[in-house]
Amino acid sequence: MRYVSTRGGMAPQPFTDILLEGLAPDGGLAVPETLPRIDAATLQAWRGLSYADLAWEILKLFATDIPADDLRRLTHAAYTREAFGSDAIVPVKPLSGGMALLGLSEGPTLAFKDMAMQLLGQLFEYVLEQRGSTINILGATSGDTGSAAEYAMRGKQRVAVFMLSPQGRMSAFQRAQMYSLDEPNIHNIAVDGVFDDCQDIVKAVAGDLAFKQAHRIGAVNSINWARIAAQVVYYFHGWRSVTNSSTDEVSFAVPSGNFGNILAGHIARSMGLPIRRLVLATNENNVLEEFFRTGIYRPRPAAETYATSSPSMDISRASNFERFVYDLMGKDGAKVAALWKQLGTQGQFDLSELRAAFAEHGFVAGASSHADRLATIREVYERDGVFIDPHTADGVKVARAYIEPGVPMLVLETALPIKFAETIQEALGRPAPRPAQFEGLEQLPQHVHNLRCDAQQVREFIVRHAV
Repeated sequence: MRYVSTRGGMAPQPFTDILLEGLAPDGGLAVPETLPRIDAATLQAWRGLSYADLAWEILKLFATDIPADDLRRLTHAAYTREAFGSDAIVPVKPLSGGMALLGLSEGPTLAFKDMAMQLLGQLFEYVLEQRGSTINILGATSGDTGSAAEYAMRGKQRVAVFMLSPQGRMSAFQRAQMYSLDEPNIHNIAVDGVFDDCQDIVKAVAGDLAFKQAHRIGAVNSINWARIAAQVVYYFHGWRSVTNSSTDEVSFAVPSGNFGNILAGHIARSMGLPIRRLVLATNENNVLEEFFRTGIYRPRPAAETYATSSPSMDISRASNFERFVYDLMGKDGAKVAALWKQLGTQGQFDLSELRAAFAEHGFVAGASSHADRLATIREVYERDGVFIDPHTADGVKVARAYIEPGVPMLVLETALPIKFAETIQEALGRPAPRPAQFEGLEQLPQHVHNLRCDAQQVREFIVRHAV
């Protein structure tokens, strides 16, 4: 398995190279030359596997340059009862009305990002040890990627993490989870801007090829293909948890910000997993919902990116969307490059003539508001006795319009509700349950560096603290 760029300007590379690279040299994203196909017999054979073994079966299709026995050891080190609280790793939690939650938030930081980050921590350490090298990871977070990456990478001798976050745009719990870490290889940087500004700085630094090479800059955001590959696994797991036959279809509702989570579902469907619909849910920042409704992709500037009660989705420019457009363009990198050039000059592009293809790929979409989130949190608690966070509430709200008889609807749980305690209190008049290990988290000393929204300042900070 080799990887090329969505913009056509990168020679094919093996998995371990693109694992450490982040953005492709031409500014695009790494994608497989071809996707593996999974037949019905294999799907049935995978039903009885542990989550770690299922991850191994899928990851070895993408990471073909890692010896299979080594990769199996890494997946078993990542997906443990100790890290995720049970042997199930990803439990399925039934809800009324034909829905269930795919429990992706049982990991160390209580968010779905742990599902990929725990594996990335193992992969980075393995590859860097093999090569006798180090890496400086530069990332951006709207709330959950940062803490998941930092908890996965803390204490690793060959890795330093530089995580950009938007000042004042995360919940108190999210800030405390990240900023309370006091590890020499973890560097939190609060940027005066929104998430898209943070993401733009990451792309600017990663696009400076001389700086990137000199300081060994890598990525853990979902621009890193390994993140997507790891997330593909839980779509197969969710499907096998609620079906009996290899032909039974399932729909997934996915709260979407940077498009990586639902892109993994698109990859799973393209590999042959019987997915009926991929239901994309946004909040008031509905650039992606607008695209799937109209065919026009029109990212908004920072001033028009709203601060909402589902803050991890307060994103206007979704990095992983480029990988889906690459598929829409027939895997023609030159066409993708031209679209992104047009995006830079005109602020939008129009693919409305391809709207029929959206449905062919299973995509439908909807948006949710603050009032919707509060009502959905209340309804799920009153009907099922289950607490859900505001992002998951966006997913449940939008999913309801697409439930079909005989087709299970799995809503991807994005985080445990304690991470957004203020909204839970507003919705229910009572606090969200707090795991014992997080008692007093917000009162711990916090370690964060405040920088202007300026790529050069970030470069200078990295130079001073790189490994």
